Amino acid sequence: MKYSDSVSSSRRKSRKAHFAAHSEARRKIMSANLSKELQARHNVRSMPIRKDDEVVITRGVYKTREGKVTAVYRKKWVVHVERITREKANGASVNVGIPASSLTITKLKMDKDRKQALERKSRSKEGKKEDVA
Repeated sequence: MKYSDSVSSSRRKSRKAHFAAHSEARRKIMSANLSKELQARHNVRSMPIRKDDEVVITRGVYKTREGKVTAVYRKKWVVHVERITREKANGASVNVGIPASSLTITKLKMDKDRKQALERKSRSKEGKKEDVA
């Protein structure tokens, strides 16, 4: 069911918008769920991932591995996590890109902007709960 006439429901247009997204849009798309403790503390389900967040991998070959985010590679839609590497044929070690959706944030790197974002998101969530009740 289509809710908004101003947004296309075409698969082709949706995919084009996704893959042609600019860096700031990709930041928001590359969000990861917060751990249950962080969700309870901040009343927020997910946040855009950033360098120096601590994460646990929830899907794929590296499932249950933990580490700190070393890079968010928006151009390739992947996140590099410390100690998640593989050996190339010539012996060189390279980072393995993990999709942001396969991560759970266990510790946030806090700064004033992040704190404001958490407060803003939790406020909007509280407003929606009041509307339902």
